[in-house]
Amino acid sequence: MTSPKLALSDSGAVSATADAVVVGTVQGADGLRLAPGADQLAEAFGGGLIDTLLLLGATGKADEVIKLPTGGAVGAPLLVAVGLGRPGRDGRVTAEQARRASGAAARAMGGVGRAVTTLSAIDIGAAAEGSVLGAYAFTRYQSDNGANKPLRRVDLLVPSAKDAAAKAELKRATVVADGVTLARNLVNTPPNDLYPGSFAKQAAELAGDAGMEAEVLDEKALRKGGFGGVLGVGLGSSRPPRLVRLHYRPASPRAKVALVGKGVTFDTGGISIKPSQDMELMTCDMAGAAAVVAVAVTVARLKLAVEVIATVPMVENMPSGTAYRPGDVLTMYGGKTVEVLNTDAEGRLILGDAIARACEDEPDYLIETSTLTGGQVIALGARIAGVMGEPALRDRVTAHAQATGEGGWAMPLPDELRADLDSKLADMANVTGHRWASMLIGGVFLQEFVADGVLWAHVDIAGPAYNNSGPYGYTGKGATGVPVRTLSAVLADIAANG
Repeated sequence: MTSPKLALSDSGAVSATADAVVVGTVQGADGLRLAPGADQLAEAFGGGLIDTLLLLGATGKADEVIKLPTGGAVGAPLLVAVGLGRPGRDGRVTAEQARRASGAAARAMGGVGRAVTTLSAIDIGAAAEGSVLGAYAFTRYQSDNGANKPLRRVDLLVPSAKDAAAKAELKRATVVADGVTLARNLVNTPPNDLYPGSFAKQAAELAGDAGMEAEVLDEKALRKGGFGGVLGVGLGSSRPPRLVRLHYRPASPRAKVALVGKGVTFDTGGISIKPSQDMELMTCDMAGAAAVVAVAVTVARLKLAVEVIATVPMVENMPSGTAYRPGDVLTMYGGKTVEVLNTDAEGRLILGDAIARACEDEPDYLIETSTLTGGQVIALGARIAGVMGEPALRDRVTAHAQATGEGGWAMPLPDELRADLDSKLADMANVTGHRWASMLIGGVFLQEFVADGVLWAHVDIAGPAYNNSGPYGYTGKGATGVPVRTLSAVLADIAANG
């Protein structure tokens, strides 16, 4: 799980001392061509590099990796040609294409000690992030975890290794990529080791290391504080719930931002139990909480001029003789009452408590993220998050999700859907009697707990948080770390512009 070391280098692709050199290939209208940064390599191969790659079957399509020995033409013995796909209408490849290609190259270079990459000529930050994320492997529980050693070091080729802007961008990208790695590690940790108590302890330790304040509310404090949603969901587990509060206070913040993340460390569905098939994937139901903890740490490490208060509820949703039931009425933090119609709609219950508490801090913005609904996957698929909330902030978050390559799509919260949550017993029910617009219904429920005047956004990452298919780009199988890069970019934007 050790990330490769990143460094800037101006030694050039031909003379660089390394085990491998990475070059990009692009699908063009007139055939295969080399990406920016590869001119010296093309000359070193006597102008025949494209022809050699074509003989080896190269097309330049995204994620394609072709390896060939350099035969002494350059300092590195191995050349790794990675496809970027087709350029945009302006003829240029994007930062996300460079990020994805860097990840594909890093995944293909297991066992390589040191590599130099020319993809930094496209975008330094993207090449850095892609290299770290592509090299990621979670091997903590493998007895022979040294069998396939990941890439150890990547030198990013730049005109000048002393350039201040290049140094700053490399630092930013490294810190953000480390944040994604942290979130991935938390989500990939099995639920027998990551449960509310251990998760809370680890979050507090991470906060302390980053210079933040941390507060952990145990079940007694939750009961005293009236956190009925968190307590209700946690009733069925022998591992009691927690609520963690992390606080980053810069000297002169531009704004105050509340972050909230769903932390269900394992979700059986409770009494409304899930089917057994794929239930093991419910270890990722705390991906929102993992992302929020990682983002708070990232903001503190980057020393951004924005105050951040993260409120993270942590529970295990289990069926037992003490579990909450369909038909129960819970009194939430702040006094609203909720009739439970389905115990598998538990995330919105713990988030309702957390959002209500976070609003008491009077933030300028509130951003919450969660693996909330299967409806997100039905509507947008496994890679595109649904973003809801106050329109301006919703669209701002969506723009950063798309710019970072994590993906997001703005969705509405129609007023008429609120009536579908009416209850015969309580202020509202936790689900409707139908399956229509289920992703939006989740957002409508959460909106009830947002205080008047607070600009808020809800990011549903039910699909994007976990990749259960084959690896692609910089994303391997398992936890993705979404939406750490999105939220980090949003907070950097707020720190700069308010």
